[in-house]
Amino acid sequence: MAGSSAEQGKGRRAQPPWTPPAGTEPCKLRLYNSLTRNKDVFVPQNGRRVTWYCCGPTVYDASHMGHARSYISFDILRRVLRDYFQFDVFYCMNITDIDDKIIRRARQNHLFEQYREQRPRPAQLLQDARAALEPLAVKLRETADPDKKQMLERMQHAVQVAVQPLEEALRSDLAAEEVDRRAQALLEEARDVLSDWLDAALGSGVTDNSIFSELPRFWEAEFHRDMAALNVLPPDVLTRVSEYVPEIVRFVQKIVDNGYGYVSNGSVYFDTAKFASSEGHSYGKLVPEAVGDQQALQEGEGDLSVSAERLSEKRSPNDFALWKASKPGEPSWPCPWGKGRPGWHIECSAMAGTLLGASMDIHGGGFDLRFPHHDNELAQSEAHFENDCWVRYFLHTGHLTIAGCKMSKSLKNFITIKDALRRHSARQLRLAFLMHAWKDTLDYSSNTMESALQYEKFMNEFFLNVKDLLRAPVDVTGQFEKWEEEEAVLNESFYDKKTAVHEALCDNVDTRTVLEEMRALVSQCNLYMAARKAARRRPNRVLLESIARYLTHLLQIFGAIEEESSLGFPVGGPGSSLNLEGAVMPYLQALAEFRADVRRIARERHVPEVLQLSDALRDDVLPELGVRLEDHEGLPTVVKLVDRETLLREREEKKRAEEEKRRKKEEAARKKQEQEAAKLAKMKIPPSEMFLSEGDKYSRFDENGLPTHDTEGKELSKGQAKKLRKLFEAQQKLHAEYLQMAPCGGAP
Repeated sequence: MAGSSAEQGKGRRAQPPWTPPAGTEPCKLRLYNSLTRNKDVFVPQNGRRVTWYCCGPTVYDASHMGHARSYISFDILRRVLRDYFQFDVFYCMNITDIDDKIIRRARQNHLFEQYREQRPRPAQLLQDARAALEPLAVKLRETADPDKKQMLERMQHAVQVAVQPLEEALRSDLAAEEVDRRAQALLEEARDVLSDWLDAALGSGVTDNSIFSELPRFWEAEFHRDMAALNVLPPDVLTRVSEYVPEIVRFVQKIVDNGYGYVSNGSVYFDTAKFASSEGHSYGKLVPEAVGDQQALQEGEGDLSVSAERLSEKRSPNDFALWKASKPGEPSWPCPWGKGRPGWHIECSAMAGTLLGASMDIHGGGFDLRFPHHDNELAQSEAHFENDCWVRYFLHTGHLTIAGCKMSKSLKNFITIKDALRRHSARQLRLAFLMHAWKDTLDYSSNTMESALQYEKFMNEFFLNVKDLLRAPVDVTGQFEKWEEEEAVLNESFYDKKTAVHEALCDNVDTRTVLEEMRALVSQCNLYMAARKAARRRPNRVLLESIARYLTHLLQIFGAIEEESSLGFPVGGPGSSLNLEGAVMPYLQALAEFRADVRRIARERHVPEVLQLSDALRDDVLPELGVRLEDHEGLPTVVKLVDRETLLREREEKKRAEEEKRRKKEEAARKKQEQEAAKLAKMKIPPSEMFLSEGDKYSRFDENGLPTHDTEGKELSKGQAKKLRKLFEAQQKLHAEYLQMAPCGGAP
């Protein structure tokens, strides 16, 4: 028995060896790193956790499209890292509420309002406006920058133009009401010029710290409202400079203790030469070629901090302020070096260092902040922490131009976010940004926005068509249909596009390529649906729903869909808790079916009035409610919920197209009528008379009216005579046709 059992064991079949699949190398996320000017593989320092600090706005005026360029772009990057690549992102942003620009603007606003409340007499206002123009003229002569010069010239011209009517009114002794009206016009037009003049004369007397906090508090609130309107996610933590002054003082003290800072006349400066010569340190990591650029360095120090006295306090012109001794008319805080305020560059270093420690994964900001701001941040932070890796990846968003022109708040050439949102929706603005690389210059123009609008419309039509398909009743098993070759091909393309999208997102979050891949996928779906419609067959709903949900998910990751939506753009606008589509669509579907039955009966019984009412319901009534009906011969009416403004715009475009078509038709009919009239007039001329009127060409004719000699009495050549004979014979035929057309064979 034992031997028998052993024999059975020897005969038992064993599993063959298994060979694992070779697989493919996974695509790695690479980000364009300003520290290397290359796309570097992104590797967080601590597992999946990403620490990210973003330079926030200096809040002294309305947020503009330059801000939108940075904060929408970083919002897209943040969402992609968090929701697509599944990183645990901790996002920190600051608000700069202590700054030279804020101090100057707060003083100017305060002094101008005081001046306005004093209600200066028109003659005094005129005198003050003229006085304020004098320093402006000096500044204009000293300004070399062409853009700034142009801005100052516009200011000067506007005030000079406003001065003239008031001068004339006072000279002509016009009525008091008219004089006051012209004075008010001058006061408003000269606001900026008068504010500069008042600040130069009285600014040092403004000492109340609350004056310097009210302005940034107001504009910070406006900034947050603008970001919410743009669907930009709020930061995980927000820091304000005014709330971190003690931390900034301690940060500066540590830099001094480490030997990289020095005190001079109550201010503290960073010793760039000492830092650069120290082992393990390097100054100007981002833009080494800009080190020594005095204009850039002075702009970084601020308008109130570049006096000859301040510059003389430095050991080197390349050194920059960590802490500034406050002058009269500036806010101040106590510190070991006397009353003062933080330098601009130190603010982010201290706040980011306090929250994120000695090294962060990502630091972001606008392209124009690279030097000196971010290079100085790097130097002072690495001087504080005595390391060389304060930032691992530095991301800088590209510039924004307006129709090809430089945009600048200081040059008063900017479009506010609120103005932009009056023209286009937050989704349309975001799509425009998604259609451009985040690190490149973006031109905000009508062409850019038209491309975004067309893309939105293209995607929305696809989503609406898929929704219509999914609304068709089908039993549980009927939704799963046999796949033919067309479905297999579309599905293969679907997976190819998903791979291409992933590769594009790995390649520096290339949303421009992603949107093009999405467009190509939708185009293939549209061709598939059109072919099925032509064959009177329903498309495969499960496959199209999968594709539509995938595209919806991508748009949600990008922030282009503002709220929860399982498929397509939500109806009813952002913030609507009501599922409008689900609530009203059953009623609209019933209305569409009832209308289709009424149209069928009206056609069968030849009742045109009912058909006209049916068309009016489709073309005039329902678009006002945001409903589009699409009639297709032999197929059910398609019902779509669309933004009301879009439908009304489509209706106007259709009317314009029809009017243009009618105009062209009338023009063609008129031209045809003119041509026929000209032909008829020509046909009426007997061939014997056709050349007699051309006395400027011919002097003698034969008995048939054919020319024989030119105006000089010279006999025509045989070639000329032959050519005229052909024309004569052609006219004979035309005239014969005319005589046949005329009644009784005679002329009318």
